[in-house]
Amino acid sequence: MLEEVLIAGFGGQGILSTGQLLACAGMREGLHVAWIPSYGPEMRGGTANCGVTLSDAEISSPLVTEPNVLIAMNGPSLEKYGSAVGPGGVILYNSSLVKDYRPRPGVLALGVDANRVAERIGSVRVAANVVLGAYIGLSGVISVAAAVAALKEVLPVHRHKLIPANQRALEQGAALGAAIKGGPAEERLAGG
Repeated sequence: MLEEVLIAGFGGQGILSTGQLLACAGMREGLHVAWIPSYGPEMRGGTANCGVTLSDAEISSPLVTEPNVLIAMNGPSLEKYGSAVGPGGVILYNSSLVKDYRPRPGVLALGVDANRVAERIGSVRVAANVVLGAYIGLSGVISVAAAVAALKEVLPVHRHKLIPANQRALEQGAALGAAIKGGPAEERLAGG
């Protein structure tokens, strides 16, 4: 098993911490992991992305240049990195901010109405974890429980008050992803 995941969006959307959460949860599941952040000097409001590699074997390179999974939290990230996903890959995108995306043939694209789900939970700040949850539910690469347990390790102590909202985001996203797993592919996940 080798999952090369690129997570991209605006700074301030929790892109880097979402990647850390995936990597930390992967370690909890006994996988080999790598996490490489990338962001501009204006991290908040600018662009940010990170590559996360999850494998059941040793990882030869931590760089994610040809992801098999893209989590895009905004239009510019989808436009920039969507073409890097190879045939058979999966693109999960925030359909709250990206409308009318047409994937190329051979790539499964799933829109997750992440901001709306996050707003219902009570904080739009957990939107990236809604999409991460959808990826977990769809792929089964790690368990939701491992991701929830990793929240305490990834979030700084002064953000632990956000753990319940992040847990709900992961669980609701996972339910959306699991709902389409094994069934016919759909282009959108309704999000409730």
